[in-house]
Amino acid sequence: MNHRLDGVLWPQRGPAGTARRPVVKLELQMQRDTRFKHRLGAQTLRFLQLHPEVRHLGPAQLPRELQLVLDEVIWISLEELGRQEELDPLLNLLTLPVRRKAELQENSQRILQRRPDLAPAVVPILMQRLHTFSLEQIMVYVNIPTHALRHSRAAQELIAEGQASGEAKATLRQLTHRCGPLSPAATARIQALPLDQLEALGLALLDFSGADDLAAWLAQHAG
Repeated sequence: MNHRLDGVLWPQRGPAGTARRPVVKLELQMQRDTRFKHRLGAQTLRFLQLHPEVRHLGPAQLPRELQLVLDEVIWISLEELGRQEELDPLLNLLTLPVRRKAELQENSQRILQRRPDLAPAVVPILMQRLHTFSLEQIMVYVNIPTHALRHSRAAQELIAEGQASGEAKATLRQLTHRCGPLSPAATARIQALPLDQLEALGLALLDFSGADDLAAWLAQHAG
């Protein structure tokens, strides 16, 4: 789905905006669309994800429904959640990104003992946390029988995740070398690219001379 806005008005005093001169989003709707506010809400959240520097967004531009959603956000500490005993496997899964590495193996195995179908979610998290491990080492680490999964759908998903993760890491290293340090927003966009686009970016970056070339490529291919 395309979440790009029709336009943005940036204040002259900086991209973060001020209370009196906020960043203003523009969206033109030429025909009736009962889901327009939902789409604008999704576009707004995507915009804020890609532009974390924005601190003041024109309040008059926010749909009331979106403001209600933002006001009702409930924050949960994953660290505190991880200290609870006998967590449900799905809740335990949420804690894996913040657990100490010494706890990862036991908790991952505990999750998969009760919910083996969660392997396609557990393994990519472990590959991010244990970045020196190969896919095969991760599967041994959590007692996933590689021979049993080799031809299964779960195995194909795990392999695809592993390939995309490895390609993203290699691409980010090359981009940093050619374009200098990347912003968190650019890094997140690149990590979210599917494998085929990562491979295309890996070829295209050979002709990049700076950050502007990367920005132009992302605008064209990763909208």
